[in-house]
Amino acid sequence: MNDAAKILPGTLDLLILKAVSLGPQHGYGVLLRIQQISRGALTIEQGALYPALYRLEKNKELAAEWGTSENNRRARFYRLTAAGRRRLEHEEDSWRRLAAAMGAALKARPEEV
Repeated sequence: MNDAAKILPGTLDLLILKAVSLGPQHGYGVLLRIQQISRGALTIEQGALYPALYRLEKNKELAAEWGTSENNRRARFYRLTAAGRRRLEHEEDSWRRLAAAMGAALKARPEEV
């Protein structure tokens, strides 16, 4: 049985924005950072990551420039834009409200209904 958590629809962008908010990163580095900050619970497929990075860049929530990776390869490095920071803050607030509501619902006991 695989212990990795399933990523809910609509959360990939939030995870990418959060990962990049911690510092500029190239594509594969974003993938590794998500694994790191989730303590290995979340894994992202490269086939899902790169289209999401492109979409976030197209929406001007990420900016990208070419640079050299730690293994001396040419790579696109992504950084958060002002629009990306605003979206990240909004998505974080929304996610926290949803998580609190789900937590309250899951803690409900028959005597409370």
